[in-house]
Order: sequence, then structure tokens, then C-alpha cells
Amino acid sequence: MKFTKKQIERYSRQIILKKVGVIGQKKLLKSSVLVVGAGGLGSPILIYLTALGIGKIGIVDKDKVELSNFGRQIIFKNNDIKKNKSTAAINNLKKINPNIKLISFNKNLDSKNINTIAKKFDVIVDGSDNFRTRFLVNDYCLKNKKTLVSGAISKFDGQVYTFNFSKEKSPCLRCFIPTMPGDPDTDNCEYEGVLGPLAGIIGSIQANEVVKEILEIGESLCGYILIVDSLKLNFRKVKLNKRSNCYCNDKK
Repeated sequence: MKFTKKQIERYSRQIILKKVGVIGQKKLLKSSVLVVGAGGLGSPILIYLTALGIGKIGIVDKDKVELSNFGRQIIFKNNDIKKNKSTAAINNLKKINPNIKLISFNKNLDSKNINTIAKKFDVIVDGSDNFRTRFLVNDYCLKNKKTLVSGAISKFDGQVYTFNFSKEKSPCLRCFIPTMPGDPDTDNCEYEGVLGPLAGIIGSIQANEVVKEILEIGESLCGYILIVDSLKLNFRKVKLNKRSNCYCNDKK
């Protein structure tokens, strides 16, 4: 694989990084990432992964763009209202980087289609807004030993988790949240609200974690939860131990 002159110019600021270089940039261009949700978290995740040069990006989202999305879903424009989110996102991302493969999955993720959709992607990024999807994605990645970067936001607080299920000692989402909440389909942002820039902070951190996992650089967040309080501007890494009686022990 040889870089074109335009690729060298486009990715030059990454290539000159010693921990990325030519080899690392080639890894990014050959990698594939599935992003679940093109909303508040998905927007910055998709923008940065596209700009970085991730070779293939899939987007799963059946919702349509609404005016109430614009406070945090920065990937969309006014003329995208009533358009499908995954399709509108791809149209806008192509303007950032037209040379990568972008795939739209205009459907809700469920147990029947998740394998068909996700099996050809190296890393899964969860930017969904409900626990039913979060648990579904967690369980699928655990079963198939995929790397999962998950994020969550509500009000002024956010969390980021990285689960590298190729490692035997990796905990899973159920180690932290053993049982699904009473209403797993509730959109917390719709009922509790969320500060727009918080979505940008958490989504950007998720994109950063994806790059670290693909390039195997830095310290992995696997085994920890990053907790962000945007009002106090506190960032805390909390150890997440693998529970002995967790679902993940039965699936290893």
C-alpha cells in the first residue's frame, strides 16, 4: 500500500507522530469501525474517525433528524431535517474525507441483525442512547471477542468504557451494571436533558480510544471507567473489576 501525494498531505500531522508514523496510518486506513448511533456521541466520533482516515466506517441509526437534535448532534445541518440520520451523516462526512468507505445501516440494531451488520468490522463503538442496545452490543462483542468502546451521557455527566474482549481479564458492561434498568428503551437525554458540549467531550474521547486500540499505543482504558463531571471539570478513572459471577465469565 503506497500513499498518494494527497494522502500524505491529508494525514501529515498524524504521520509525523512517532507512535503513528507511516505504518500506523496504514493500519488506520485498513481498519474498519462500526458506530452504533449517529446522535450526540456518534457525531464527534464519526467526524474524527472520518478525518483520521479510518478505512471503512459503518453507521447504524434508523432515526430521522429533528430540530431538537442540533444542540449536540453537530454532524447535521438545517437541510437535513426529516432525513435519515445515517444517510445524512454519510453525505456530510463525504465532504470531510471522500476517500474512505462509508456504509449506512438504516435500521434498529437487534439480536437478529447484529451479527450480519457487525461481523465485518474490527472495532465497535457504542454511541446509543438506551440500555437495550448497550447490552445487546456488549453481549455480541463479548461473544465474538471484539473490541468495544462505549460511552454514555446524561445531564452534565458522562462515562467512557473500553472493553477488549480478546483479553481474558477484560470486564464487560454487566460487571458494572449487572441488570438492565426497568425501562431499557428510555432516552435519558429526552427526559433529563444533556449539555451539548459534553457529548462532544465524551464522543471525542471515544474516538481517541478507538485509535489507541487500533494502533495499540498508550494505556488502554480496558479495566477502567472514565467518569467526567463537566460542571466541576473533573476526570476520574475508576477501576472496573471483572465480577466473578458475571455473565462474561460464562462466555469466555
